[in-house]
Amino acid sequence: MNKPSQIDLQNHLANVGGEKGFFEELGDQHSALFVQGEGQGGKTLFVTFENLDDVAKDAEHRMPWGYNFVTGQGWSMLGMMAHGWTWYRDEAVFDFFDRLRDDGFFEQFDNVLFYGASMGAYAASVFNAAAPGSTVILLSPQATLSRDVASWETRYRKAWARDFSSRYGYGPVESLQAKQVHLFYDPQASLDAMHAALFQGENVRKYKCRFMGHRIASLWQQMGVLKQVVLGCVEGTLTTAQFYQLMRARLHNHRYQKEMLNRLLDKNRPWLIALYARAVLNTRGGPNFRKALRAAQEQMKQ
Repeated sequence: MNKPSQIDLQNHLANVGGEKGFFEELGDQHSALFVQGEGQGGKTLFVTFENLDDVAKDAEHRMPWGYNFVTGQGWSMLGMMAHGWTWYRDEAVFDFFDRLRDDGFFEQFDNVLFYGASMGAYAASVFNAAAPGSTVILLSPQATLSRDVASWETRYRKAWARDFSSRYGYGPVESLQAKQVHLFYDPQASLDAMHAALFQGENVRKYKCRFMGHRIASLWQQMGVLKQVVLGCVEGTLTTAQFYQLMRARLHNHRYQKEMLNRLLDKNRPWLIALYARAVLNTRGGPNFRKALRAAQEQMKQ
């Protein structure tokens, strides 16, 4: 199936918004889709942030991230979309959230949640300020890309020139009025860990996702735990012990296993490489693991 054009996508979202809520284009680079949930479940609002190019890849559904999951719970959804790597640094987006706040939009809901990963997590960390008392779920967030604050951040060069000092600018400050901030990051990913360290509010609960890298959400989807983690945050029932129990599913995930092998190879630890490769090969095939095992055995003989 061909990838839908940008115009087709916008028209589709406008039709959905017209039937179930609203759809707004915010300048040239951003848009917002609101879908009202049904019954008591509709009193929960789930706000998501993502990249519109990622939405357009799904030619069949052409909906914001998590649409089926959120609406399947009966919740209301506000899906924020960016066409390009903008980090949502746009006056039109700022004005949109100011308007929602001033019009009392968020006050009609009993429970408001902001969710995002990476760029989307940055946006969730700042725009939740428009709805004090909300719950914020951040996966591998950036606190800011300001060169004055995060000059050590070497990624995302295209966004360096954007203004991160104006309204809704700095995640660790903008999220101070949230009820709870759930922050998930890999402490082994040094840049992500440095951003996470900037979030010091008393309302911040940090979860270490060791050896999961930057793309935590996609790995959780493969592991089958993303829904459980999000529901735990929404319901306020997720404990640290429960979270790390869920993360044990990573041990059988092929992507995680490959990542672990690569990290051991980088450290040049032949004994650990052989031990880990054997453990994986005892459960499944894997040419990369067989090759690593042979090389480690040869190295240990020397």
